Amino acid sequence: MNTANKITISRICLIPLFLLSMSPLISWLPYNVYIATAIFVLAAATDKLDGYVARKYNQVTNLGKLLDPLADKLLISAALIMLVQEQKLSSWIAVVIIGREILITAIRIMGAMRRIVLAADRYGKLKLVLQVAGIAAVLLDNYPFALFTPLPVHQLTIFAAVILTLYSGFNYIRNNYKLLELHT
Repeated sequence: MNTANKITISRICLIPLFLLSMSPLISWLPYNVYIATAIFVLAAATDKLDGYVARKYNQVTNLGKLLDPLADKLLISAALIMLVQEQKLSSWIAVVIIGREILITAIRIMGAMRRIVLAADRYGKLKLVLQVAGIAAVLLDNYPFALFTPLPVHQLTIFAAVILTLYSGFNYIRNNYKLLELHT
């Protein structure tokens, strides 16, 4: 197993640690939300790192192509579900984001079955960045933004993530529809 894939697997392994840090078992610890947020951001940052390592050291593998987007979806989904459970996030937001991820994954699987690689575009990558920023801001309950502005930056960021999630999903389907249609 190469370094890039090990980094991706480390992202998956950080998910249970993130969930534990948000669980009632250790919610009594001071700063547990900050610890959880740090774990979440660290896990999300490994996405950029594994991609960089894979390209720079020619370590792009089929396993990596499968695990990398799966790790992203697991991390984001786990965080959204935890935020809904903690009543920090409306369930419709989690449903929209997770639903989009399931739909796009299904389309990618259809493409893979036809030996077509359907790569993420720049909107999909920007969507992930906004999701991570929005989730981190919601985890921190608008800190440190609340120190400088009365604006609910955490709500604005997660709402922007929802809009970009929907747009990137629509764009992905539109861009790949003809490609999949040609191979039926």
